[in-house]
Amino acid sequence: MDVSQKENFPLPPGIINSIKTGFDLIATNITAMLLPLLANLFLWLGPRLRMDALFNLIKTDVILIWKSGGIPPEDIQRAMSMYETVIPRINLFWIFHTIPIGISSLFLPQEASQTPLGYPIVWQVDAASLIGWLFLLTFLGWIAGGLYFRAVAWLALASPGAQPLGIFRAVVQTVLVSILWGFLSVMVGVPSFLILAVVLQLNAFVANLIVLFLSLASMWVIVPLFFWPHGIFVKQQNAITSIVSSLKMMRFTLPTSSLFVLTMFLLTFGLNFLWNIPPEDSWMTLVGILGHSFVSTSLLASSFVYYRDMNIWLQDMMERLKLNQLKRA
Repeated sequence: MDVSQKENFPLPPGIINSIKTGFDLIATNITAMLLPLLANLFLWLGPRLRMDALFNLIKTDVILIWKSGGIPPEDIQRAMSMYETVIPRINLFWIFHTIPIGISSLFLPQEASQTPLGYPIVWQVDAASLIGWLFLLTFLGWIAGGLYFRAVAWLALASPGAQPLGIFRAVVQTVLVSILWGFLSVMVGVPSFLILAVVLQLNAFVANLIVLFLSLASMWVIVPLFFWPHGIFVKQQNAITSIVSSLKMMRFTLPTSSLFVLTMFLLTFGLNFLWNIPPEDSWMTLVGILGHSFVSTSLLASSFVYYRDMNIWLQDMMERLKLNQLKRA
C-alpha cells in the first residue's frame, strides 16, 4: 500500500505498544492464564503416559523386517539406539498441546525424572489403547485450545454491547482449523522435505541455497497462518473466511506483521530457556511455570490486540484512499 506522508495518514499499530497492551490486559485479568497454568502443573507433577513398553514388544519384529529389506546391520543398530533414547522420553500427554489453536505448555517430553512429590506414576499404552489415547488427547486439546483462545480474545476485544464468540462455534471452528492446518502441513511439508532430501544427495551447496530460499519465502506462509485463528475469535469468521482475511492483511502489512511474529517467537523461545533453568525436582520450577503461563497468555493477548488494531487501521486507510480518489475525480 502506498501511504504517502502528504496525506497525513496515521501510522500503523506499533509492535511494542501491542505487546505492552497485551501484558497489561493479563496483569489485570490474571485468571486468563489458568488453563496453561493447570496444563503445565499436570505435565510437571502428574503421571506420564509412555509407549516404551509397546516399542519393546514390537522391536524384534521391526528389526527382522528391516533385515529382510536389506538394511545394513550398522544402520539398524544406529536406528535402534536412537529409538531407545527417544521413546522413553515421550510423554503422550504432551499431545494435549495442539496447534495452531491450543494451550501453550512449557514441558517437552521428558523422562520419568523425580519431582518434588517423588517419582511420577508411569502409565504404559498398548497397541489397542494407543489410537484411543491419541484421539482423546487431541480432541480434548482442541476443546481446551478453543476455549482458551476465546477467553483471551474476549479480554482483548471486550466493549459495551459486544458479544463473545459462542462456545460451540469456537470449538467447531477450532477443530476445522486444526484439521485444515494438518492437511496443509502434509501437502506442503512432505514434498518439500523429499525434494530437499534428493537435492542434498546430489549437491549440498544447491540444497543450502534451497534452504535459504525457503527461509526467506517462509514469511509469506508463516504470517497468514499465524493470524489464521484470529479472524475466528476477533471477527467471528469461519475457518475459510478467516484465512482469506489473514492473507489480505498480510498483503498490505507483511513487513510490520513479519516483525511482530518474529518478535513473538524470539520472546517465547528465549524466555523458555529461562523458565527451564530450575531442575524438575525443585519447587523453584513453579516460578518458571507461573512465568511461562503469564508470558504466553500475555503474548497471545498481544497478538489479538495487534490483529484488531491492524485491521482497524487497514479499514481506515481504505476509506481514506477511496475518499481521496473521489476528491480527485
